[in-house]
Amino acid sequence: MAILVRLDEKLHERRMTLTELATRVDITVANLSILKTGKAKAIRFSTLEAICVALDCQPGELLEFRGEDQAGDAVAEVASDGADA
Repeated sequence: MAILVRLDEKLHERRMTLTELATRVDITVANLSILKTGKAKAIRFSTLEAICVALDCQPGELLEFRGEDQAGDAVAEVASDGADA
């Protein structure tokens, strides 16, 4: 089971840096980076709400559930996305 965080994609769409988002949401860049990389174990609803307001999006645009059978596909997809950068 995996929850994928699609923060990178939304930041890119909005042409916003992680630092700018951190300032708007009033959260440290380090904590936002932990969320962005998928290493976070939890997120407060108030933080998720602030991110959604700053990015003008819905929570479902930032978070995606992948079942166990899809988790390996998600890792391969993230790896291929990084190769294009």
